[in-house]
Amino acid sequence: MSNRINIAMWSGPRNLSTALMRSFGNRKDILEVLDEPFYASYLKETKKKHPMFEEILNSQELDWKKVIENCLREEGHGICYQKHMVQHMLPNFDREWMLNTINCFLIRKPEEVISSFLKKWPDAQFEDFGFNNQIDLFNFIKNKAGEAPIVIDASDLRNNPEKKLKKLCRKLKIDWDSNMLQWKSGLKPYDGVWANHWYPSVKSSTSFKKTTNKKNYSKTVLNFANQARKAYSELVKYKI
Repeated sequence: MSNRINIAMWSGPRNLSTALMRSFGNRKDILEVLDEPFYASYLKETKKKHPMFEEILNSQELDWKKVIENCLREEGHGICYQKHMVQHMLPNFDREWMLNTINCFLIRKPEEVISSFLKKWPDAQFEDFGFNNQIDLFNFIKNKAGEAPIVIDASDLRNNPEKKLKKLCRKLKIDWDSNMLQWKSGLKPYDGVWANHWYPSVKSSTSFKKTTNKKNYSKTVLNFANQARKAYSELVKYKI
């Protein structure tokens, strides 16, 4: 009998999602880590010229139906932690499979997300930040399941990681593991091929870092953030 626990963490880009992946990847009971498994199928469908476009297409399964099958595998004993980007779940991708996993939503203040993302991809458009996708997926699960999925705020994780991770584990009904608080620096075998472009800060990290002082944001960042405010404000009501 399988005791596999499939945990799907739904995040936008630059949400501290890779650090949280490191945290779960360091658990004693981790069975498998999936790093953005829909990325290649998303790029295949949208033709968006992300950094390392060809490398990503060549590194992952391109058929979203097969990706879903992999996310729902039942064999093995332990946790399968799945880091997902909300914008990768395109409208033509079936969503019903999500109801067969434990879903969590990782959120972050819009200004912080957008400022960080634009440094890596200056040509990004509002849709690339994933705010509307995130509230859309959240509402889908909430309406289908009859209850709100788990929401965790990146700022809370950074400022009090032990408290928030313990609470997250309770909500997930998994044991607390103090190994989640620290990890070894460097790239990991489960990292996507895009890691060298997107993960340099996490590559050198060994733990969650506290939030730095408030920054002065550009007009571009603030304009995008204003568009994201409604979606973020709705999700933050549910944070643990």
